[in-house]
Amino acid sequence: MKFDYQRRRTHKVRVGEIEIGGDSPLQLQSMTNTSTMDTEASVEQCKRIIDAGANLVRLTAQGVREAQNMGEIRRRLREAGYTTPLVADIHFNPRAAYAAAVEVEKVRINPGNFVDPGRTFKKIEYTDEEYLAEVKRVEEAVVPFLELCREHGTAIRIGVNHGSLSDRIMSRYGDTPEGMVESAMEFLRVAVKHDFPDVVISIKASNVVVMVETVRRLVRAMEREGMDFPLHLGVTEAGDGEDARIKSAVGIGTLLGEGIGDTIRVSLSEAPEREIPVARMLERYVEKIKSSPTVGGEWPQEYDVIEGEPRYSRAIDGVGGDNVPVVAVADAGGSYDPSNVPDFIASRRDDWVEVSADHLEWLADTARERLKDKILVISSSSSNIVAPISKAVCQMRNLKMDNPIILKAEFPQNDPEEVKVEAAASLGALMLNGLGDGLWIEAPTLSADESARLAYGILQSTRQRITRTEYIACPGCGRTLFALEDTLARIKDATQGLKGLKIGVMGCIVNGPGEMADADYGYVGASAAHVSLYKGKTCIEKNIPAEDAVDHLINLIKREGDWKQQ
Repeated sequence: MKFDYQRRRTHKVRVGEIEIGGDSPLQLQSMTNTSTMDTEASVEQCKRIIDAGANLVRLTAQGVREAQNMGEIRRRLREAGYTTPLVADIHFNPRAAYAAAVEVEKVRINPGNFVDPGRTFKKIEYTDEEYLAEVKRVEEAVVPFLELCREHGTAIRIGVNHGSLSDRIMSRYGDTPEGMVESAMEFLRVAVKHDFPDVVISIKASNVVVMVETVRRLVRAMEREGMDFPLHLGVTEAGDGEDARIKSAVGIGTLLGEGIGDTIRVSLSEAPEREIPVARMLERYVEKIKSSPTVGGEWPQEYDVIEGEPRYSRAIDGVGGDNVPVVAVADAGGSYDPSNVPDFIASRRDDWVEVSADHLEWLADTARERLKDKILVISSSSSNIVAPISKAVCQMRNLKMDNPIILKAEFPQNDPEEVKVEAAASLGALMLNGLGDGLWIEAPTLSADESARLAYGILQSTRQRITRTEYIACPGCGRTLFALEDTLARIKDATQGLKGLKIGVMGCIVNGPGEMADADYGYVGASAAHVSLYKGKTCIEKNIPAEDAVDHLINLIKREGDWKQQ
């Protein structure tokens, strides 16, 4: 893999009036959260999403009725002059997929529940022969759907989500990146065998580390088998507000920066049209790094971002070694929220030396001796800081320089939201790749408290330092069974400060106990205005009226001994 940006080679897939992959532009999309049977509300929301800049709009189709009504929604949009393609989202119901394929331009199916029965989280033992027979059964079930889509010019998205793998895949691979990749590859092999190229693939997780690793593994798996299907990127169940934007930017931005990704969705538990401005920021980030000065060179073979060991650093003054990554700010000015207090004020340090990744004189023999007991603050003036800093740190590794590294980045943009997205995309990539022991963010449009909060958010998204409660919340769709945004706000207000606790808020059982895969507690829509509560994947309380469920969740956390304020 080269240090400089190089877009992954893919073939084009036509979806209505647009193309995904190849040399086509990055396509942006969102998903409605209206009932698909509410034609008027769905049409109006589609218009708002499209007016915000979306190139595709997805709607849920629980059953055949919803799938068929998407045809009416599409007709109404065309009459109003909107030609943006629609995508049907299918779970558990192949009949709905067949119905949708004749109504809209693209159908998303989940390999975890399209052919295999719904997950029961039970271990099922298969002999090799039995397993192969199940794989053959998948092919026999999928081929007629491929042929229907071929007949109607309908594209397919194979959408794998962490936690929604079938019991069959789980039994052999566990709930792992390898299992997610194999779940996708089974369906892609069928598409290749039957010469159906119009497939886009997504493989998502709410855990950014899992999401990035899994997509990277999928790309390698496709390369080994000569496949070049385009990729849809997203961090599922990211939640809302700043933390959701940071989490999405870390995951999506890291991969886009590597040239991976042809269409994206930023999933927010907010009005869907609010997802598009964030996606636009990521689009601008990619355009910026495409035009950045090149640094040349490739990642050394011994440094593998998937299988390799993180860079070793020697601890100096609480930085590096076994210490958690630190957060620094320039000076002591300003006040800080208790959860955002920086570890270091850089202006007070005399054992920190600032060096540039753009000019590597400091790697010369004589300079290295002078720096051996110093903490290095590495920065770059490039519009793509990931490339020169990655190259510099890899050269340090080759020279066996084990100094702790603070990654310093300056963001002169006027829009603070753009600063947060670009910082998360670039510094998040460097931290995910194990190249830093701390962060120092400089931005004139952010206060010192905001800069520190942003740095802590990036570290939390990369799972390298946990300093706040994490919310794994779906964006909502036509299946949602309670007022998602209001409920999430109430839960956040009640549980802020439970450091290290992960709480899942899921609108329905589709995004329920499986897809909040590593949450400690779950709040899941069970039926209209009723909620079930989970500890891990175990249902503790069923069908609580929604108006009482937040109080029940708080009591459950306290009863289990996990109510521990910072």
